[in-house]
Amino acid sequence: MEWTLEVVSVPVSDVDRAKAFYADQVGFKVDLDTEVAPGIRIVQLTPPGSRCSVALITGMPKPPGAPDPAAPGSLRGLQLCVTDIGAARAELVSRGVDVSPVLHMGAQGWAEGRSEADWSSFMHFTDPDGNAWNVQEAPAPLSER
Repeated sequence: MEWTLEVVSVPVSDVDRAKAFYADQVGFKVDLDTEVAPGIRIVQLTPPGSRCSVALITGMPKPPGAPDPAAPGSLRGLQLCVTDIGAARAELVSRGVDVSPVLHMGAQGWAEGRSEADWSSFMHFTDPDGNAWNVQEAPAPLSER
C-alpha cells in the first residue's frame, strides 16, 4: 500500500491574505477555493511541479478527540525543493517575497552563498502569519531522482 503525503494544512489568520501571498507572490496554483458548508471554507494551492498541496481552512470544527488546531503562524519546517536556488530566489524577490539570502552550513554555522555540495543550499521565508518555509536546492528534478 502506498502512503502519499498530498495535503498539509497551513494555519493562517486571514485566508484571503494567505491565498494572495501563496498564489500571487510565491506562485502556487489555486486548485480549489470553496465553501464546503456554511462558514467552512477551504483554499487548496499547489507549488509548481509538486505532488503535495497546502490547504488554508477556516471554520472547520476539529475532529472528535483531535487536539486543538495549530495557531496561525506556528508551522515550521515546510520544505520546498528547486533545482536552481538562485533563480528561485530571484523569482520570489521579484514577486515581493521577503526571502533570506542563499545560505549553506559552514564550519561556523550558516554562511551566505551557495554550497558546492548537493542538497546543501537553502533559503528561507515566512508567510504573512509567520509560518516558516525552507527552500532547498536539489541536484535534479523530482522525476529524475
